[in-house]
Amino acid sequence: MPKILVIEDEAAIRRVLVKILSEENDTYQVEEAEDGVEGLEKIKNDDFDLIFCDIKMPKMDGVDVLEATKKIKPEIPIVMISGHGDLDTAVNTMRLGAFDYISKPPDLNRLLNTVRIALDTKVLVVENKMLKKKVSKNYEMIGESAAISHIKDMIEKVAQTDARVLITGPNGTGKELVAHWLHQKSDRSKGNLVEVNCAAIPSELIESELFGHVKGAFTSAVKDRAGKFETANGGTIFLDEIGDMSLSAQAKVLRALQENKIQRVGNDKDIKVNVRVVAATNKDLKKEIAEGRFREDLYHRLAVILIQVPALNDRREDIPLLIDYFSEKISLEHGTAKKSFSNKAIKQLQEYDWTGNIRELRNVVERLIILGEKEISENDVKMFASK
Repeated sequence: MPKILVIEDEAAIRRVLVKILSEENDTYQVEEAEDGVEGLEKIKNDDFDLIFCDIKMPKMDGVDVLEATKKIKPEIPIVMISGHGDLDTAVNTMRLGAFDYISKPPDLNRLLNTVRIALDTKVLVVENKMLKKKVSKNYEMIGESAAISHIKDMIEKVAQTDARVLITGPNGTGKELVAHWLHQKSDRSKGNLVEVNCAAIPSELIESELFGHVKGAFTSAVKDRAGKFETANGGTIFLDEIGDMSLSAQAKVLRALQENKIQRVGNDKDIKVNVRVVAATNKDLKKEIAEGRFREDLYHRLAVILIQVPALNDRREDIPLLIDYFSEKISLEHGTAKKSFSNKAIKQLQEYDWTGNIRELRNVVERLIILGEKEISENDVKMFASK
């Protein structure tokens, strides 16, 4: 049952609102508060689906209630109630996060329409939050080893800043997980995380992919197209395998980092961008610099914070946790019951040389789940997990 709070110091207006809401739909549960202080106390101690709040009230005005509520329960839509002289303030509250405003005396149709739209919006916001949580589970960082604990601590310290991060480590170690965690724990999480695999894009197309192009810039440019930097504006761009980027593209990325501006291919007009850059590579960039394949000035721009992701062979104590995680995840994907692994099977897998790191371990676990017995045994490992 949707719960609505009416915060209004004028008793007559408050009674009208409560009566309209209660009589229109008996599935609404309506509570009331005489002033902002009482209203905020109820908001802190209870869960509401919608709030109506007067602007001018004793003790605490509506603008203060709005700002305080948005800090503690930002998902609740708040409709401001404005007198004739409060209209300018009511409009300004929209910039502070108010859902809408209604004038006194309230128009019945306008009021009820606002309620329906606001409650529908609240449902969508909550569903979207739940969906984001589900998506984030795809990027869980599994492990309790000292190396992984250090990385998690680093992320907690760095995520809330806009510092650029360079993630290094062998292929298959989960560098993209670090990038996702950095984005999801940052203030930019409401914006896009745009991933670019620099190794997968031909060198002649990388600049267009990153910075966009205008119609006619090259043969296949049949229309204007925004690049990844523009798409990531307000969010994060993850440049994976940046060690494979061409020198000409590196120069343009360097300019984007220095000036927060880009230019689409075929156009000299500057476009401002506000993007956090997270990069990753499996290469030794200092060696690449020495051999003339990577710009030293770009390296120093990117490597404000360095995070080294260890090889799986260097964190074998995490393998039992990873096996359990992959076993549950893969069983759900296949629609089968989760299979357990015997202690001997786990011990044998811990002794393997994991050249493909976590990616290889996942493949082996999936193979064992498909081909092995109800409990994966040491013999199953010998038969189906051999290199």
